[in-house]
Amino acid sequence: MQNIFNQAQNAAKELIEKSGVKNGDIVVIGCSTSEVMGKKIGTSGTLETAQAIFDGLNSVFAENGIYLAAQCCEHLNRAIIIESEKADMLGLEKVCVVPHPHAGGSFATAAYHAMKNPAAVEEIKADAGIDIGSTLIGMHLKRVAVPLRLENNVIGEAKLNAARTRAKYIGGERAKYE
Repeated sequence: MQNIFNQAQNAAKELIEKSGVKNGDIVVIGCSTSEVMGKKIGTSGTLETAQAIFDGLNSVFAENGIYLAAQCCEHLNRAIIIESEKADMLGLEKVCVVPHPHAGGSFATAAYHAMKNPAAVEEIKADAGIDIGSTLIGMHLKRVAVPLRLENNVIGEAKLNAARTRAKYIGGERAKYE
């Protein structure tokens, strides 16, 4: 579990460095602990693995004032678990559900129980994200997602995909961009 914690922590550090997320921003995490353990997604999730990943990621994000948003599994329609204060700041409508390993997934369950005041929302538009084990987080990223190639690209046996977002380019040939 220490190795999984370290891999998650290193991925979070690299994501911050390469994506430019900062204090107050949101990073969405989709995670299959089954894939981390070398099994097929949705078959062998464990809370112990989820907790190690959550702790590794959140040790970095919390230190930098970044909100972790945990994506639930398909059985909860990929709802998001996030700190209630951030949901309130964004005016997000909360829904009534508590994830558990077989409806929500082990990672969302671990996040729910580790957060100070967790809330469930149906959707969010995050500034960046990490997908651990091909859970498909794209629906919870802002409109223009840009893939990031992380050197820390595995946790356990699961491959990582990461993304940052940017503002949309609008205008035509006379437009100027930052």
